[in-house]
Amino acid sequence: MQQFIIPQFIDVEDKIIGPITTRQFVVILAGFLIIAVFYKLFDFSLFVTFGLLALLITGVFAFLKINGRPFHYFVLNLFQTFKRPRLRIWYNGSLSFGDDYGIEESHFAPVAQVASDKHYTTSRLAELSLIVDTKGAYQGESEETSVKNVEREM
Repeated sequence: MQQFIIPQFIDVEDKIIGPITTRQFVVILAGFLIIAVFYKLFDFSLFVTFGLLALLITGVFAFLKINGRPFHYFVLNLFQTFKRPRLRIWYNGSLSFGDDYGIEESHFAPVAQVASDKHYTTSRLAELSLIVDTKGAYQGESEETSVKNVEREM
């Protein structure tokens, strides 16, 4: 049987100039290009102000790591978090996207509201779960049958 070498440390970036990786070198190069543009556009005092700010931002993006990941991953995850809603609500109504997929929507009679102060047995909870999962297609057992089942369980 032939033996293969398994690559290890695949998350370590290649170093090109001393301790600087390729990604860090490109970020620093882009930062210095931005500083050169500031030098051409602004007078000296404004250049120093924006140049130091650009140098600071370049250093943060090149060298700062949060939880062992580069800073630009943190910024991307931050934007994705702000873009998504924080509260997710399950909606069991009929949605209009069924037409997009060629799915024919079926409408069932709404399930009656259940008072929250009642205590149900495990079998009744399983039945209610089945009613919710089938969106009302399964109507459940009649009241007399469920009462007999409860009496039989006791």
